[in-house]
Amino acid sequence: MIVLASKSASRQTMLRDAGVPFEARPADLDERAIESRIAGAPAAEIALALAEAKALALAAPGIPVLGSDSLVVVDGRRFDKPTDRANAAAHLRFFSGKVMELHAAAALAVDGAIAWRGGSLARLHVRELSEDFIAHYLNAEWPEVGYCVGVFRIEAMGVQLFERIEGDTFTVLGMPLIPVLGALRQLGVLDT
Repeated sequence: MIVLASKSASRQTMLRDAGVPFEARPADLDERAIESRIAGAPAAEIALALAEAKALALAAPGIPVLGSDSLVVVDGRRFDKPTDRANAAAHLRFFSGKVMELHAAAALAVDGAIAWRGGSLARLHVRELSEDFIAHYLNAEWPEVGYCVGVFRIEAMGVQLFERIEGDTFTVLGMPLIPVLGALRQLGVLDT
């Protein structure tokens, strides 16, 4: 049994589908404060720092805690979850015709110390998006995509945003699952 320091439905589904016993408990963190302390760091480092902070925030004796985070960078600019529907539309306009870099990170804390950390990268090539498509898309997907960095759920209509994806599905869903499973086996949480 592990604790997943996240309320992300996609991360919970990944673990459940992979047969990992877990309890989801979101970490209560000021992510912006953490980010400001490491401002200017590469997106991959920021994602790892957030994943570690989430894992450490819920540290419990003898129970591994999994923290995870994902960040999106487009044209060198980092994007957070949209603040509202208008902001989501602005993000989609900016993403149109560009490559979205999605950095997914995870960390496992055991007894209050980081026992493992890892990350992965996916490159999502966004097709040219018309205003009509953006409006139709948000009509269908809002407010669910408001909780998603990158303003998409790949397992839903968000797949229509892209013309090509480089990277594994789990990274796109927001967590480097294969390395996480390997770390859980090393920690004895999963059978080898």
